[in-house]
Amino acid sequence: MFPSVSLSTSTSSAGIRELTTDQVQMLRAFIHKRVMNPDDVDDILQCTFLEALRSEHKFLHASKPQTWLCGIALNLIRNHFRRMYLRPYQESWDDLTHSDVSSQDDGDIGHQVDGLRQLARAVEAIGGLSSKMQRVIEVAMEMDGNYQQTAMSLGVPIGTVRSRLSRAREQLKRQMDPFA
Repeated sequence: MFPSVSLSTSTSSAGIRELTTDQVQMLRAFIHKRVMNPDDVDDILQCTFLEALRSEHKFLHASKPQTWLCGIALNLIRNHFRRMYLRPYQESWDDLTHSDVSSQDDGDIGHQVDGLRQLARAVEAIGGLSSKMQRVIEVAMEMDGNYQQTAMSLGVPIGTVRSRLSRAREQLKRQMDPFA
């Protein structure tokens, strides 16, 4: 995916901007050891590089660039799991539509109403996205989140799928929780 990163425009940040294939693979392995989903690994790897480029002025060369990138990746991994655990797990849409309140352990109708309101807000927020982003989300859901199959189905490069989904996630996050 990232055969060689060479974005050098400045000699002061050459350590961050010029990584060998082995260094990129070591960073990918570092992330994969903590996150098992390959698509999430690729997303976190990409976000790590983006954050490193955004924050390269903060890199003081007190450590190796690889160590600094691992620190960024670790923070992104923590954020990934924090967001993941905030979302309730649902097996399928049928679980929601056919659930019986009396058969639920907690029996908290308020919790269910809040969940349905949150779902309605999410659907409304998705409706506010561009048609290209909506289409990528729709196809990605049909393909069970497989980026490669989504890209093939839409006839676009996988990077376009990743980019559109990333921008859609950020827009939805801002719309759903403006304080985050």
